[in-house]
Amino acid sequence: MATWQFYGRKVVFSELERIFRRDRWFFLKVTGRRRIGKTALIHQALQSLGSERRIFYVQLPDSEPAGVLSAVFDALDTFYVPTSTFARPRSLPQLVKLITLMAEAGYVIVLDEFQYLHRKGYEEFCSLLQAAVDTLSTRAESVRGGLIVLGSVHTEMAALLEDRSAPLFGRITDQIDLPHLDTAAILAILRDHADTSPERLLFLWNLFEGVPKFYRDCYEQGVLHASRQDLLRRIFFESSSPLRSEADNWFLRELRGRYDVILKFVARHPGSMHNDLVQGIQDVDGGSTKQIGGYLQGLVDRYRLIGKRLPIFAKPEARKNRYYLTDNFLQAWLAALAGPVSAVAFRPIDQLVDEADQRLMEVEGRSLEKLTRQLYEERSRLGLGDFSLTNTVQGYWDRSDTEIDLVACNADARTIRFVSCKRSSAKLVADVSNLQEHAARFLTAQPKYQGWHVEYAGVAPRLDSDARKALHSYGFLAQDLADLTAGL
Repeated sequence: MATWQFYGRKVVFSELERIFRRDRWFFLKVTGRRRIGKTALIHQALQSLGSERRIFYVQLPDSEPAGVLSAVFDALDTFYVPTSTFARPRSLPQLVKLITLMAEAGYVIVLDEFQYLHRKGYEEFCSLLQAAVDTLSTRAESVRGGLIVLGSVHTEMAALLEDRSAPLFGRITDQIDLPHLDTAAILAILRDHADTSPERLLFLWNLFEGVPKFYRDCYEQGVLHASRQDLLRRIFFESSSPLRSEADNWFLRELRGRYDVILKFVARHPGSMHNDLVQGIQDVDGGSTKQIGGYLQGLVDRYRLIGKRLPIFAKPEARKNRYYLTDNFLQAWLAALAGPVSAVAFRPIDQLVDEADQRLMEVEGRSLEKLTRQLYEERSRLGLGDFSLTNTVQGYWDRSDTEIDLVACNADARTIRFVSCKRSSAKLVADVSNLQEHAARFLTAQPKYQGWHVEYAGVAPRLDSDARKALHSYGFLAQDLADLTAGL
């Protein structure tokens, strides 16, 4: 079996190396979803420099200052920092002094879960850190060390570093928002450790999207290449399964009130509009519309776990938003896995795994649209394929029940493509006339595009020769995941 590598991140990795090799003071902010690989990226980039850089890494706990100081004590021992030179801090002001001295001595200090310092009780620390950063910045050419802060809660990181009233506003020298691995990196993982069949790509992407930690978990358990049922059993259902409590530990534990009810509703009713969503949640647990709206806004803006989408070409102020979970793992967990996993103590595991797998297949239909949208955009960005985009690929809907999975636009060539995505190739072929009818409605509602060249495409995970022939007979492009990942 091939050994695990560091996959993807070439552009970000190069940017990090450039920052580290400047050989002067820097203050870097790295944000991104939990488990996305922020710490691993920093470690890998620093490793590439060999012994040129010393590192001091602290994972900050969500606790009182005493807990933070305890974590710092442990890190000083772990990284063999000589306490004769760098005394253990007994207070937050002494911690700021330690950071300053270590930076001056050439250390790269990494503070993970930095958003916890937005909690009450750390105001003095942030003010003192501002003064220290300002001092280090004035001597940037002679200070070889730097400070890296990592965080996963966007609004709290922004409040600490971007809010004009925050002590640390304007002090960041560099910032990176770490996205999911792109499809090319996931294909590289599958080539090394499993297979790149369309079915496996969709199954794993539906579960893990581009979160490298989850693929690594499957690799370490020896199931990246296993059957769907074997992978689900080992990763989620057994007592030692690595992801059995992942959602509770890293997503849901920070949420209070009606957050979990809203997340479950959106996961099980993806694409709900605002009124339907509010009414559905009221039917489940009551509560005022104002309360539900406040929690929903928090999930959209603070945690970024729910996203709002408008139909393509809609004006930003249009009241046509649909709501979706932004994270594939959380979507799969709440819509398909949480119930069966919670029943392990009461029902046969084989039955529960089969039940979860059936539910996941339903979720994969929506994920196929999302993956197709991503592949169209990646291919356009890389100059691959036959369609260069000038707009984000998006779906379309209106009040007359017009519904189109995806619309791709090339304004330079005055070409518009309507795309139907179905997990079943038989259903895809059966949907041909429906897509044509809804596209005609779109063109009537959007007269600007009536003179454009119109194309149709049908996308399924795998298309056999009969399905391709049927689609071609209607003038459709036939595309499966093998076609859309070719050349990546």
